[in-house]
Amino acid sequence: MTQWFFLHVDRRGSIVIALLVAIAVLVPLSNLLLPVTSPLHVPTYLVSLIGKYLTYAMLAVALDLVWGFCGILSLGHGAFFALGGYAMGMYLMRQIGPRGVYADPVLPDFMVFLNWKELPWFWYGFDSFWFAALMVVLVPGVLAFGFGWLAFRSRVTGVYLSIITQALTYALLLAFFRNDMGFGGNNGLTDFKDILGFNIQAGSTRSVLFAATALFLALAVFVTSFIVRSKLGKVLVGVRDAESRMRFLGYRVDRYKLLVWTISAMMAGIAGALYVPQVGIINPSEFEPANSIEAVIWVAVGGRGTIIGPIIGAVLVNFGKTYFTAAFPEIWLFALGALFIVVTLFLPKGILGLYGMWKGKRADRAARKKDVAPPPVAAVSGRSPIPEPQAAE
Repeated sequence: MTQWFFLHVDRRGSIVIALLVAIAVLVPLSNLLLPVTSPLHVPTYLVSLIGKYLTYAMLAVALDLVWGFCGILSLGHGAFFALGGYAMGMYLMRQIGPRGVYADPVLPDFMVFLNWKELPWFWYGFDSFWFAALMVVLVPGVLAFGFGWLAFRSRVTGVYLSIITQALTYALLLAFFRNDMGFGGNNGLTDFKDILGFNIQAGSTRSVLFAATALFLALAVFVTSFIVRSKLGKVLVGVRDAESRMRFLGYRVDRYKLLVWTISAMMAGIAGALYVPQVGIINPSEFEPANSIEAVIWVAVGGRGTIIGPIIGAVLVNFGKTYFTAAFPEIWLFALGALFIVVTLFLPKGILGLYGMWKGKRADRAARKKDVAPPPVAAVSGRSPIPEPQAAE
């Protein structure tokens, strides 16, 4: 089993997976068991904040799978993230029941406010967690499959595909803003009470959600590594680097693209579903194209095509966003734009690429230090060296 695991996950990925599993255990234990006065205690608000960062990291890994290894630059992955979030939000809204403002046992508060008389058909089944969990992966997956089938069969690539993905998420943004869509309009879904019967505001529940997020991120790293290190991954890299040549060799490029595109969308949907209960709200702003562009920046900063780099980029950029939007709110967007320009011009391989360059130079210096002068010709031939003439007395 261990040999099979290391066959599909490299050493760096194994370390990250082990670290995520350790975080999934230690952070909740620190929050629940250690006293508040302890320096090792992790407060509940920080548990939720880091959990949100980890959901962003999972979205970045999903994007890296299609962009870093298949060459598909998606500017609409935020749409799949938001759809997964809405599926989870619908389940959470159904759990409120008569505890809402209008005390309706079936209809959510916003439907009562808008004079809806009955629950729309597409809300049926969301009172069950397992149905909602299925929709979390099925809805983004079906949308991605349909979109990809049309786009990849038409051989839409490059900047044209990126623009179409951005148009897709913008169209969903406009649709979900409408009150008659049945998803809460501009306000979205919020005021959640329970998840699986547990109080969603309780510290223990938030710790469990954090642990689940860290474990799912570890699973995403494993699945991505498994795909990349398999024969499928080699074909994807070939499509990224020379798509026309892969077509000439007989590969059905559109099928490979469609498969990895759908998997990536489902992964993004799971990230969105884990995001909603920790943040406590989902609204149409999650569909904004700027969110998808930010995800691209996370991947670029961390290192495209590295799996681990996008996690680093997502955590670092969002930590900076949290800090700078509080300290210098008027310059954050300029800082983010400058960061993307600097990375694009001077660090095309991101932070991990910079680390790889430093490591390579260090290895070269070590190799040069080990170099020794070649031995004398006589020593190589096996003959005694010619004695030096001695000065006459």
